[in-house]
Amino acid sequence: MNAKDLSIKDYISNIIFVTGGTKSGKSELAEHLAKEVKKLSYVALSENNIDDKEWQEKINLHQKRRPKDWKLIETTDLFNTLSNEDGPLLIDSIGGFVMESIDKENTEWLMRMNSLISLLKKRRSLTFIVGEQVGWGLVSEYKIGNRYIERIGQLQRKITKISKDNWLAINGRAIKIDEISLEIPT
Repeated sequence: MNAKDLSIKDYISNIIFVTGGTKSGKSELAEHLAKEVKKLSYVALSENNIDDKEWQEKINLHQKRRPKDWKLIETTDLFNTLSNEDGPLLIDSIGGFVMESIDKENTEWLMRMNSLISLLKKRRSLTFIVGEQVGWGLVSEYKIGNRYIERIGQLQRKITKISKDNWLAINGRAIKIDEISLEIPT
């Protein structure tokens, strides 16, 4: 890391970004980092599908871990939430935003992604974001799977760039990647 990399952080937001693969511990880490934050709103960024028993079990596990005083916001409309919530947020997970835009043409996706980044940069309250690391394995045989992998990678790279802290959860361990990494020039 050099002095130029450090100076970039001077203008960075109050975002703490936690990424990781499936069952890596990313949500638990974000919840742990946020546990002392007062008046936090937990944004469950997905549709509630009561017919999906596995999904409901996962939701139940998340609910049991969260402090009782956290406000729950279940939504797929992250723009509205970011526009209307001034206090601290924990967004779990950013993949829900990508899924809401999965059918959009690339031009519209880029507009939505850049609008989201602008909203995040404007926030003054602490904002924890959980994101899925994908694409470390096989290439999907489905177009929609590849589109998801490309878009979430693109979005998370932008979120990482504006975050004050970036964490990687892997196999139940956490790595603060800002301390051991260099930004790849683009």
